[in-house]
Amino acid sequence: MKKYSLFLLCLMAAISLHAQSFADYFADKTLRIDYIFTGNAAKQEICLDGLSCLPSWAGRKHHLSELPLQGNGQIIMRDAANGSVIYKTSFSSLFQEWLETDEAKAVTKGFENTFLLPYPLRPAEIEITLLDPRRNVRASMKHTVSPDDILIQQKGTAHITPHKYLLQSGNTDKCIDVAILAEGYTPEEMPVFYKDAAIACESLFAHEPFRSMKKHFNIVTVASPSEDSGVSVPRLGEWKRTAFSSHFSTFYSDRYLTTSRVKSIHDALAGIPYEHIIILANTEEYGGGGIYNSYTLTTAHHPMFRPVVVHEFGHSFGGLADEYFYDNDVMTDTYPLDVEPWEQNISTRINFTSKWEDMLAQGTPVPTPSSESGTYPIGVYEGAGYSAKGIYRPADNCRMRTNEYPTFCPICQRAIRRIIEFYTE
Repeated sequence: MKKYSLFLLCLMAAISLHAQSFADYFADKTLRIDYIFTGNAAKQEICLDGLSCLPSWAGRKHHLSELPLQGNGQIIMRDAANGSVIYKTSFSSLFQEWLETDEAKAVTKGFENTFLLPYPLRPAEIEITLLDPRRNVRASMKHTVSPDDILIQQKGTAHITPHKYLLQSGNTDKCIDVAILAEGYTPEEMPVFYKDAAIACESLFAHEPFRSMKKHFNIVTVASPSEDSGVSVPRLGEWKRTAFSSHFSTFYSDRYLTTSRVKSIHDALAGIPYEHIIILANTEEYGGGGIYNSYTLTTAHHPMFRPVVVHEFGHSFGGLADEYFYDNDVMTDTYPLDVEPWEQNISTRINFTSKWEDMLAQGTPVPTPSSESGTYPIGVYEGAGYSAKGIYRPADNCRMRTNEYPTFCPICQRAIRRIIEFYTE
C-alpha cells in the first residue's frame, strides 16, 4: 500500500511538473514573427520583418523542446538568461523550393514567412536556420525578443475576420486547431465558401488516421473576403485582386497554386485560435500546393477537389513528400540520392532503418516490382519525390501519389498518426 501511495505521489508530481513547464516560461499568448527570406542560389539571408502579439496560444504545451520532424528549417527559442532550450519548431518554405529552380541562378528574390511561437515571460533568444537538401546550413540568424518591447504590435483584439466552427472537439489547448480560409470569394459568395469548407472537412475526415482521431481536431472556417471572384491564372492572362494574391504557375508549373503573401494570411487569422491553415481557392482550374507547417492551398471547384485538399494537407500538416514522378519535372533534382530525406514516406535507402523497414513482411523483395504490389502492399517501390530512379516509396499507390487512389498507405497513416499524437499527447 505504501509503495502504491508513493507511486501515486510520484505520478502526480510528474504530471504537475509537466503541466507547469509551459507556464514556467510562457504566457498564454502567441508571439508572431515575420521574416523575409531573401537571396538566390548562391547566397541566402534571413531578415526580421516584424513582431506581434496575439491574445492566446493555440499550440502545444508539451514536447516543447522536441521536433516532430526535421523539416527544411528550424526555429529554436532559448531562455536568454541561461541558454536553455524552451521551444522548438520546424518548417519548410516556398523560398527553399524556389532556390532549386533555374530562376534562382539568375535573380535575387525575397519571400515572406510567418511563424507562431509561445509568448515568452522573459527575454528569449530566437535562432532560425534554413537547411539545404544535403542538410547543411544555408542561412541562419539570431535575435533577442524582450516580451515588454513596446514595438511588439498587438493584433487580434479588434477587426477579427468573421468565422464559425465546423468542428469543435474541445479546448484549443487540447486539440489541433485548423483554420480554413476563403480565397477569391467575394462577400456575396461566402455561402458558397462555407459549403466548400464543409466538403474539405468531410473529405479530410474520410481518410485514416484523421477519421479515427477526429476528436483531436477543431476546424474553424474564416470568411476572408476578396474584391474579385476567382484567383489569378497567369497562363490565361487573368490577374485578380484577392485576399491573399494567390496564383497558379508557381515556378512556371501551371498546376502549382501558391501565394507568397504569407503575412496577409496571418493578418486574416489574428484573434482566431489556429495552428494549421487550409486555403480554398474559388476556381475550377486544377491545382494546389502544400508546404510543411505553412499552409495548404487548393482549388475548390475542380472535380478533383476532394482528393487534392487531402493530399496537400498531407504535405502541410503531415510533412509527407510527393510520391509521384514525371519525366522532365522541374523539381526532379529536389532530393540528393546520397542523403536520406526527412520526409517519412520516401527513402533513398541511405538510412532505411529510420523509415518503414520495420513494416516490411519477411521476404519482401527490395526493390519491390510494381507487378507484385498485390502480394506486397508494403514494399520498396522505386520512383518517388519527382525522380524515377533512386528514390523509393512504401506502396505502389497512395493518396500522396495519385488522386484516384482512395487512401493514405499504411506508412503515411503511421506518419500522420505520430504527428497527431505529438501535438495532443
